[in-house]
Amino acid sequence: MKDRNFDKLVDKFEKKVYDTVKGEWRLKLLKEDLADLRDQPGMTFWDAGCGFAQISQWLAEAGHQPVLCDLSHQMLLRAQNNFSAAGLSAEFIEGPAQEVAKQLEAKDLVLFHAVLEWLAEPKTTLQSVADRVKPGGYFSLLFYNRNSVVIRNTLRGGWRLPYLMNDEYIGKGKKLTPPNPQIPEEVCRWLEEWGFEIEVHTGIRVFHDYMTHEVLAESDLDDLLALEYRYCREPTYRNMARYIHLLAKRVD
Repeated sequence: MKDRNFDKLVDKFEKKVYDTVKGEWRLKLLKEDLADLRDQPGMTFWDAGCGFAQISQWLAEAGHQPVLCDLSHQMLLRAQNNFSAAGLSAEFIEGPAQEVAKQLEAKDLVLFHAVLEWLAEPKTTLQSVADRVKPGGYFSLLFYNRNSVVIRNTLRGGWRLPYLMNDEYIGKGKKLTPPNPQIPEEVCRWLEEWGFEIEVHTGIRVFHDYMTHEVLAESDLDDLLALEYRYCREPTYRNMARYIHLLAKRVD
């Protein structure tokens, strides 16, 4: 298995991920989790696997100094165009995060959003990226939750149940199904072993992705999002969400 390159799926990625209520909700919660850092003066930060770079652009607009990288040439080009259209500047590097990490100085903040689940070697690459956080700096990690894959497939039932028992339910990386979703409890443990203290732990889409199209059509979106917001940081619920966001401080 190789790290996933989205060159051929940029337009589909935009339509299915960013240009949706689900994508907007993800950005809302990420910005909320990062708001206090954005208000600090003059941070250096690295967006490792930047995609379209919405969060990096939001940080750069506040005066922070970005380095952005992506394995996908087309994704990086889209990020460059977005920065240019906003009158912002950044350093752009094409390549895999684990290789780019070798040439970068440590940063005040490192972003690693929706990349971990597409990697051939998730834990090894995660550690190399996390290592670029300065002592006292922050690591913002967003990843696809393996717990949610188990729950969703169990609720759909049928032929999926034996596959769940044999751990054969994980996507093969086709289209937009990540092949390597991660277990939140394990990821938290890795970060703590590497000298990080988790300060923010948020579940993104705790309920939405378990609801059928018919149920969603019959439900008031504002009511649903209010419930999402109510439970997204509650320990009982957050590790059932589709995505997990961790904001961790490097303490040693």
